[in-house]
Amino acid sequence: MSEQTPLPALPALPVTFRPGRTRAILLTAGITIFVVISGVALLLEQLGPGERLSFILTGGLIFWVLALLARVKVVAEESGVTVVNIAGKRHLEWAEILQVNLRPGDPWVFLNLSDGTSLPALGIQPGVAKQRAIADARTLRALAEARAIHDPGQDRG
Repeated sequence: MSEQTPLPALPALPVTFRPGRTRAILLTAGITIFVVISGVALLLEQLGPGERLSFILTGGLIFWVLALLARVKVVAEESGVTVVNIAGKRHLEWAEILQVNLRPGDPWVFLNLSDGTSLPALGIQPGVAKQRAIADARTLRALAEARAIHDPGQDRG
């Protein structure tokens, strides 16, 4: 067995990765849009109750969509990694994660899995905070490598 470079210091688990600035922007925009549209609905005297309600529901729908976009995260725990994307949530055992990728130009991290598929992990995305995303991807990669090495269930051929 060849010597490997030492892994960086790993954070205590559980650790949650999420695009903080993007999340703040989306939620702030959602609240602002909802308040403005609802305010317009209430201030326009020529609107009937049904029209006002449709304005308010439209503002609520826009907020809901932006909140879905803001909920993305990756949670690393002792048992594995939970990836929460826009429309779904998936828990992976550490042994299922073969590689953590964030290549130049990628919109977010991709996890290469043992079943031959790749799972996007939108919780780590370089959009607004590129250096933070790179650091988070490196940390998740180090955690996955450390857990794969120390996973007693894996074959050690």
